Amino acid sequence: MAEEDASPLQHFVVAKRTISTVFDQLLEFVKEGSEFVEETWRSVDLEHVAEEEQCAQIQAFSRKLAAIKEVLARRHMKVAFFGRTSNGKSTVINAMLRERVLPSGIGHTTNCFISVEGTDGEHAYLTTEDSEERKSIKTVNQLAHALHMDRNLDSGCLVRVFWPKTKCALLRDDLVLMDSPGTDVTSELDSWIDKFCLDADVFVLVANSESTLMNTEKHFFHKVSERISKPNIFILNNRWDVSEVEPEYLDDVRKQHMDRCVSFLVDELKVVAPDQASNRIFFISAKEALSARIHRAQGMPETGGALAEGFQERLQEFQSFERTFEVSGAVM
Repeated sequence: MAEEDASPLQHFVVAKRTISTVFDQLLEFVKEGSEFVEETWRSVDLEHVAEEEQCAQIQAFSRKLAAIKEVLARRHMKVAFFGRTSNGKSTVINAMLRERVLPSGIGHTTNCFISVEGTDGEHAYLTTEDSEERKSIKTVNQLAHALHMDRNLDSGCLVRVFWPKTKCALLRDDLVLMDSPGTDVTSELDSWIDKFCLDADVFVLVANSESTLMNTEKHFFHKVSERISKPNIFILNNRWDVSEVEPEYLDDVRKQHMDRCVSFLVDELKVVAPDQASNRIFFISAKEALSARIHRAQGMPETGGALAEGFQERLQEFQSFERTFEVSGAVM
């Protein structure tokens, strides 16, 4: 593929590789400098040329560079989805993948962290933290059954799902999408963040537009922002199709949601400038987007089935989110 035709995600992977090479060189330079300073500090003949404090400082720099290098060694872009139980996180991911990959539906369907990444093979499979054994998956129901029957899985576990790249163009760009249990079902937020979030490139808060941003959701992202400098956050107000039930209030409700989301990103988290905040907030129906894309893949009209008024606008907003997150995530 010509470079000018490459997607933003492909540019991201190439940039990561280039930056990683630079940090390799920096780390080697600092290691050599650290060894020289320590040797000089300990040398009787070169007394006062270097001091113990200088030696400690350069060793600290070396450790920081090593940590950065470890993150940069990861070639893919990691996108982490969070929100309350049943807000539609899994459905959003399925809509992005244009296929029902993750179990979704009414109730608490995601009981642990699940990452979805591409495999060059023809068959989907999963692995768990305690085993590298590849467990075959042929259907979404089979995946759901495997997740719920494995009693060793808790909310702090990670299941890695490998989905054939031939089935999903998005996964060909080394993208990893990570689903999560609801932020309202655990008190282990700190361990979640340390284990799964510190290396995320993009965070997506999936909110329920039938209510408003809850303190559990805000609390989680406040903790994230304490550990990560200006995390790259998007907010999806899902189930926006419900707003069509009372069209006379649609504009007012949208403005209310927008104002609260902007205030959260700008005033509370301070992760984005006021004039850019609205570009991080979207009003969508993941269920509609998934249905439309599956219908199209089957050669049927996108509007097949019962869809609420304004479907095309919501689908366009979902597509706008995808384009914006690709570009924004690739330049962060």
